[in-house]
Amino acid sequence: MRQTLIAMSVAAALAAMAGCSKESQSPEAALTAESATAVSAVSETAKPGAVSSNPLLAEWTGPFGGVPAFDKMKVSDLKPALEHGMAQELAEVDAIANNPEPPTFANTVEAMERSGQALSRVFTYWGIWSGNMSTPEFRAVQSEMAPKLAAFNSKIVQNDKLFQRVKAVYESRGNADLNAEQMRVVELVYDQFATNGATLGGEAKARYAEINNRLAQLHTQFANNVLADEEGYDLFLTSEQLAGLPESFVAAAAALAEEKGQKGKYAITNTRSSMDPFLTYSDNRELREQVWSNYYSRGDNGGEHDNNAIIAEILTLRDERVGLLGFDNYAEWRLQNRMAKNPANAIELMEAVWPAAVARVHEEVADMQAVADAEKAGIKIEPWDYRYYAEKVRKAKYDLNSDEVKQYLQLDKLREGMFYVAGELFNFSFTPVKEGSVPTFHEDVKVWEVKDKTSGEHIGLWYLDPFARAGKRSGAWASMYRDHTTFDGKETVLASNNSNFIKGAPGEPVLVSWDDAETFFHEFGHALHFLASKVAYPTLNSGVRDYTEFQSQLLERWLSTDPIIDNYLVHYKTGEPIPAELVAKIKKAANFNQGFATTEYLASALVDMKLHTSDPEGIDPDKFERETLEALGMPSELVMRHRTPHFGHIFSGEGYSAGYYGYMWADVLTSDASEAFAEAEGGFYDKEVAGKLVKYLFAPRNAIDPAEAYRLFRGRDAGIEPLMRDRGFPVPGEGDKTTVAIEN
Repeated sequence: MRQTLIAMSVAAALAAMAGCSKESQSPEAALTAESATAVSAVSETAKPGAVSSNPLLAEWTGPFGGVPAFDKMKVSDLKPALEHGMAQELAEVDAIANNPEPPTFANTVEAMERSGQALSRVFTYWGIWSGNMSTPEFRAVQSEMAPKLAAFNSKIVQNDKLFQRVKAVYESRGNADLNAEQMRVVELVYDQFATNGATLGGEAKARYAEINNRLAQLHTQFANNVLADEEGYDLFLTSEQLAGLPESFVAAAAALAEEKGQKGKYAITNTRSSMDPFLTYSDNRELREQVWSNYYSRGDNGGEHDNNAIIAEILTLRDERVGLLGFDNYAEWRLQNRMAKNPANAIELMEAVWPAAVARVHEEVADMQAVADAEKAGIKIEPWDYRYYAEKVRKAKYDLNSDEVKQYLQLDKLREGMFYVAGELFNFSFTPVKEGSVPTFHEDVKVWEVKDKTSGEHIGLWYLDPFARAGKRSGAWASMYRDHTTFDGKETVLASNNSNFIKGAPGEPVLVSWDDAETFFHEFGHALHFLASKVAYPTLNSGVRDYTEFQSQLLERWLSTDPIIDNYLVHYKTGEPIPAELVAKIKKAANFNQGFATTEYLASALVDMKLHTSDPEGIDPDKFERETLEALGMPSELVMRHRTPHFGHIFSGEGYSAGYYGYMWADVLTSDASEAFAEAEGGFYDKEVAGKLVKYLFAPRNAIDPAEAYRLFRGRDAGIEPLMRDRGFPVPGEGDKTTVAIEN
């Protein structure tokens, strides 16, 4: 039973898509004698002939410890593979639960860590279809299987015999001969049961499972509705409508339109990677408004793909479910094992930053309105104007042209720069695998082998799927196809990064914005977190949401370090390094538009928390969003980053529900840790600080309590002051130590 099955429903875990993918494990031959007894009884019944040749269930073969057979994926194999995998894992779990021997770590907890290998392999393929290659055929299977997967999850969590064995191991752990990692596994597994309904009985237990089934359906429907609106609102322009758009963007839009059967036109897709640059550069205000409206109305257009009724039902069911466990609201339940511990601490942090962010927005809008007035535009700044006039202000204030910067931000060069950082901090090397030696699910996907530079030890593989396509969800994310574990023989990591860059015209490099370059580094930080893992057990690879973003946010800082600037930011035509004066402008403008960036994020995070701490009875999501933002004093010139009807982080699953604040919580740690590097003799490449970073903050994953891990790295808790300094905001009570509540 892998780490995600107990923590949340399978559908929710897959929707989170931030490294939650489950991994395969070594075969039964590697079992210890004691725990092998727990699964051997199911070896015959779990292998029906009808699925014996199903490639989704097959053990991974080939190089590098075995790799997924992405070249053999067929949606028609998915349903039988899932059904077989669930049946096999339930049989394994029943064997553990009914073991006549007294419960021990080996025959209960370790046996659970080992179970579900076949189903784990199936989930890897499910994740690819869900995130990277969705089709109507897959969505039909997804909709049918989501409630069945939730019911399967409930059968495990609500297996009382199994829970009693886990409880017995948990209660006797102090007297058992367990090492620190084993103690941590016992505590995490017990907690996953106890906080997910295992202690319930009778009608409450049945209702809990019923709610999970329905939520699985709703999460899937929500995500598919958003994807339908992303696919259904492409805008095709003519050459007369391209004023202001950069040459590279126009070329990419032409190539995309041709791919979509509209040769001679220019496609603006309904995704952030297309919307954002269009709103930044297009001189056509009417079209800007249309593109803005298409994007921010996803899931809110009425008709069959509208998500408002789904949101209301999700909130009601979540509230009812945690009520069965004795919690006052969903956020209280969700945060009990996060660094924040409770909603009040999370809200306190956000509200400490909110006034400064809003004040900065008003300053930014005043600057933009002045430019518009000087141009005699005759307009008041609206949300579809913000990026456009911000770019004009950037040029005026800092003589900084974002399109000029893009000429030095080539995707391939950025990737090489990320490899350099990984080599310096982690001692990793990245080498392309021989073409055709590792199957991929699309021709755009490339694969690299990761090794230790000194010893040559194989660490794992890194897959990169960089480009947007039909059926691929928007945004950027990282996931694992296989975790690092050692308890059953060493398993190396299979990690992936996934983006939605617009592919350039044939033969042309892909140029990206500075923000997109930071996101590229960010997601690579997740991959490095996976690859650096040194833990023994699958459960220890699980993440703590308000901590797991810290490592990836921290890696963004290396984009602006001198070795990257000097060696990897070169002009895509001339090959000349980025001029020093342009670098100086970029650094001088580092805090530019922080009002916009911080406020649009915090608005989403605060609405998420308010949604999950309020009584959901009779809720109208659109009205709730509007009234909450009005009460907060949300500036009218921008909207929340993820409006409620398409807020996939919190409604297409439960990975970030009542947890979107976690990005800022993690950024407090990020800013504080960055100052540790800035203060070090070797700066951001200081070997001593880098060694502590890897040892305490990357390699342990969840084997150490996150708050304790950070103290081991920094020697103290993190304070909010570095965050405020980073964003150019006033620091309240400068000189007084104000710490966020990360203490145990």
